[in-house]
Amino acid sequence: MDCLFCKIVAGEIPAHKVYEDDKFIAFLDIKPVNPGHALIIPKAHYRNLFDMPSDLMSELGPLIKKIALAVKEATKAEGINIGWNNEPAAGQLIYHSHTHIMPRFVGDGFEHWHGKTEPTSEEFAKLATDIKKNLLES
Repeated sequence: MDCLFCKIVAGEIPAHKVYEDDKFIAFLDIKPVNPGHALIIPKAHYRNLFDMPSDLMSELGPLIKKIALAVKEATKAEGINIGWNNEPAAGQLIYHSHTHIMPRFVGDGFEHWHGKTEPTSEEFAKLATDIKKNLLES
């Protein structure tokens, strides 16, 4: 497999690891939003969130919190963004599931989205109905 993150897991490519257990590894992003920006990846290869087993997802949640708190303390960050890009339209560049822990500071210049559309009340209602329907069917 020609996956950059699988090569990091295998030790073929060096990384500044901040955490490792039998299922996950976390390391510093080489193109950080701010210093301390870390990535958490499962050791097993999954393309993204949609491929990960639910039991692994349930283990990931507490780990995200643990690493986010450690990053916040170590960097003295004023806030933390958690990011997870899934598929190209969402900005996923490496197709091995990974979660970003991004330390943030007031005035750091990293812009966040502020909604590109302004749906009507009717559009909101239809979207909510459609999402609930899909939840029931899953």
